[in-house]
Amino acid sequence: MTKLTDSVQKPYRYFGGEYNTPNMNKDCDVRFCMCVADSYEVGMSNLGVRILYYLFNSIDKVVCERCYTPFKDYEDYLKANNLPLASLETQTPLAEFDFVGFSLQYEMCYSNVFHMLTLAGIPVTTAERGEDYPFIVAGGPCTVNPEPMYKYFDFIFVGEGETPWKQIIEDYKSMKGVKKSDFLRYVDEKYSCIYVPGLHDAVYCGDTVQLIPQRTVWRNIEPDMNTVFTPTTQLVPSMEIVHDRAVAELFRGCANGCRFCQAGFIYRPVRERTADNAFELCKALLESTGYDELSLNSLSTSDYSELLPLLEKLYPYAKEHHVQLNLPSMRLDSFKGSMAQGNRKSSLTFAPEAGTQRLRNVINKNITEDNIFGTLAEAFKEGYSSVKLYFMLGLPTETMEDVQGIYELACKVKSLYKRTRASGKGLRLSVSCSTFIPKPFTPFQWCAFASREDIEVKQKYLSDAFKKCGVSFAYNDYDSSVMEAVLARGGRSVADSLYKAYVNGARFDAWSEHYSFDYYRQAFEECGVDINQIVRAYDLDETLPWDFVDIGVKKDYLKREYLNAVNAQTTPSCNKRCNGCGLKSHGYCSTTEGNKRLS
Repeated sequence: MTKLTDSVQKPYRYFGGEYNTPNMNKDCDVRFCMCVADSYEVGMSNLGVRILYYLFNSIDKVVCERCYTPFKDYEDYLKANNLPLASLETQTPLAEFDFVGFSLQYEMCYSNVFHMLTLAGIPVTTAERGEDYPFIVAGGPCTVNPEPMYKYFDFIFVGEGETPWKQIIEDYKSMKGVKKSDFLRYVDEKYSCIYVPGLHDAVYCGDTVQLIPQRTVWRNIEPDMNTVFTPTTQLVPSMEIVHDRAVAELFRGCANGCRFCQAGFIYRPVRERTADNAFELCKALLESTGYDELSLNSLSTSDYSELLPLLEKLYPYAKEHHVQLNLPSMRLDSFKGSMAQGNRKSSLTFAPEAGTQRLRNVINKNITEDNIFGTLAEAFKEGYSSVKLYFMLGLPTETMEDVQGIYELACKVKSLYKRTRASGKGLRLSVSCSTFIPKPFTPFQWCAFASREDIEVKQKYLSDAFKKCGVSFAYNDYDSSVMEAVLARGGRSVADSLYKAYVNGARFDAWSEHYSFDYYRQAFEECGVDINQIVRAYDLDETLPWDFVDIGVKKDYLKREYLNAVNAQTTPSCNKRCNGCGLKSHGYCSTTEGNKRLS
């Protein structure tokens, strides 16, 4: 047998043993393997996976283990020694579990799902898997459009999983031994948040949907952040990971309604922890892990209504225990200088998203230049000297004037720094421009993805302009962006080509050094898929592949927001008024007193 340490770099990626690992030796009736179709470093950083991992292991007679996508060196080691892909904790082959669950956090991980199943010796399609194989299931934000991967999962979970998953596992414990098909029918009928693709036909003519699955799938929403299952510890990895710190979730949802942001719609409504609850969680996480850095997480941390009261408690505690606080996801209109007091003056990250006020109105960003420069002035006075600004290219109605506005705004930031900081080190300013992708369940879901020529002209203009003034500039590769658009918007007609691309060589598509569009181009040609029909503009009344999923936000509301965007009309935050998105009819509304902590 090949010696592991001679052939694999960083073998601790594959063998667990982390501090705070739950008891893997308890008596169990159900074994669940939680998979992230990406590297250990990325997968270990995911908060949702952390929560479900501890949730499953808290259930009597249930053991949950983990598995991540191996890099080429460990893949070669497995093949050389005729070994299947196995779990980290006990090295149990994936094929021996009752459930193998994948968290689909982003579309570019799909090829790694195929890779992990193949290395595990598990047939990739549901049609090939019989009674001897585990249930292959999926959850995560990408499942709001499950159709591109419909034939590879036995069932797909849509929404937040703490409450239903516990009951699903209990159901399986009581039904263990029944045929897989019987259990699938049972969960499909009992749980509105579960979709069993094999039980629901759909009809496509090319890439146009003729008939969506005759099943409405409801996105599950956990109503109360103060009582929902929340682990007060987390695994401490054996190697450095992407987000190597304690992470506390302050709230879920976002009230701002940015029209490009899928997360802002699929995680509605806003549900907050109380400041006391959040403080106790932060203390427990730090004390159980020994971390000296804590991240306060949410979609928009500075929008947390009790952030300042929480920080009043946290700053003294952090100072006493030598803990660094990290406040990601800060909005330019809600950041206050007092949020930075006592914090190490590391880099601040803000996302104006667009270079002109007109385009910010189109996307409903609801910030002005006064917000931008007022906030940055406060930050500079607090001692910050490094700023990252994020924008998008290819937004609906975007012109070259809007693109020039990105450069001009960055120049104004440099000037502001010089006026605000009379002395001290110079400003480190970086600008990053991603390519806008029209995602399902946003007001821009009907919009076309921008052409290559359009994006590359804009990228070149900004690259040349920033090179002259010494501002760091980064942007996305067009081919990876168009592929993400296809995976996000495609229907069942793309499913075969995705597996074909994997067979062609696709792996780790979210990593620029591994991604190659050629694998997909060849697969699309072989399977007769015209991606131009997927990334085109859609009619407002056209049936879309994901229309059978109900996230609680009504399609008529998204249409209304699309028309507002065309006219550059803004919609206020849900915190200021109810805009009639549809969630109120289900008992959820961010404006209703008490619904920030629904009980």
